[in-house]
Amino acid sequence: MNKLSKSQQKIEIIAADVKHAKQSTLDNLSFQFNIERSKEPVKPAKTIVINRIVEQPKEDELALEVEFSLLPSPASFSKINLDLFFQENLVKSIPLHISKSLLLGDNLEYPLVLDMRGIVEGNYLIRVEMYEPWDSGEKLNFTAKEIEVQYVPQTRAERLVRIPTVKSVAGDDLTVVSSSAKSIYRDIEQDQKQEAISKRDEW
Repeated sequence: MNKLSKSQQKIEIIAADVKHAKQSTLDNLSFQFNIERSKEPVKPAKTIVINRIVEQPKEDELALEVEFSLLPSPASFSKINLDLFFQENLVKSIPLHISKSLLLGDNLEYPLVLDMRGIVEGNYLIRVEMYEPWDSGEKLNFTAKEIEVQYVPQTRAERLVRIPTVKSVAGDDLTVVSSSAKSIYRDIEQDQKQEAISKRDEW
């Protein structure tokens, strides 16, 4: 076997080093490429925030308005559930569909009225739970808020009850609208009434 000269040996060593360097570079680029491809866009965390529960006692009724926000935006949600509790007792579970309307703002509201006939005078705990329902029964993005309400009946009931009933709600499978959208709809309705009155006066 022919022996390599010192020059040939050096050339082969250099060639081997170059080959190794190229392979290392390719491996490194491949690794970086895979890392980049494996990265997915970071999605903002979805959150339901109950800002407040406004109560307005009336004669034999308790009007409630749940004000809440859906973050990062209402467009991130399609359906949520609202569960209403009275003294730890579930009164009603209401599915809410979220409108995709451009009028939908960040602050949403949901009104309902409790029939308080037969409820004795006292302080009562009202709790609202909101979440995204999942097929497995899991409650995603769960949140809750509670208030204490002082109730004084205005009339005497023939029989007493421990839990009130929901007298009216904005609607099951409700399409929620924002307070700003509600204001716009209210203005439109008022304008229509004014036009009707003007036409009647002209007659």
